[in-house]
Amino acid sequence: MKKLKNWDNKTWLSSKSYISQFNRFLKKKINLDKNSKILDIGCGRANIISALQKKYKFRNKPIGIDIVANKDVKKNIVFKKIGALKYLKKKEKYDLILIKQTIHFFSKSNLNHLLNLAKKSLNNKGKILIFSLKTNNNKIPCFEKMRKNLEKSLKRDEVLFKIIKKNLKEISYTNFNFKVNISKQKYLRMIKERYISCLLNMSNKEIKFGISEIKSKYKDQIKFTDTLKCISYRK
Repeated sequence: MKKLKNWDNKTWLSSKSYISQFNRFLKKKINLDKNSKILDIGCGRANIISALQKKYKFRNKPIGIDIVANKDVKKNIVFKKIGALKYLKKKEKYDLILIKQTIHFFSKSNLNHLLNLAKKSLNNKGKILIFSLKTNNNKIPCFEKMRKNLEKSLKRDEVLFKIIKKNLKEISYTNFNFKVNISKQKYLRMIKERYISCLLNMSNKEIKFGISEIKSKYKDQIKFTDTLKCISYRK
């Protein structure tokens, strides 16, 4: 699969309101202080952990890893261009390992390997927080081909959730909800830039046709709730 580069580039996922609301959600899940050590797997431009660093002034800057090195990755964190499996073999310890909208890029066997390494990389009472798109009744605005691809991806995610449950065993589930209010023009740009993985392998012709469909299907302002399923594991 092609590399996903634009999921957090000028989308609601990179907005101040989203980041602020997401980090308030994190605060309910784990107690953080200046001594906390954080690893963000699949960090993108590191918006989340950058905001955390600004707030808590961690003694050890949060570490963000990704196989894509964007030129505008936040500068107040430590970024490493490396795969998660390779990095976790370093056997460093963390209080929080964040895996946000990333699990669908792993095969079943590699996901198990990732989870095993992540568990070993937690400090005592450390947490793994896994976020992934809600699979049932997902509200993301789609054109027909995009919807089919997304539903196929979400069905695969359900299989991955079962692997996570079997591996981590004692886990809890909650949802993170964010109300999106975006102009149709901006959303069309996001589709053109293939902001979500279900668009990556589409042809330019399919994207162009899909944009026409979105233009006729939605009003000038698009409103919906973006919901992430949060899986929480504590050592």
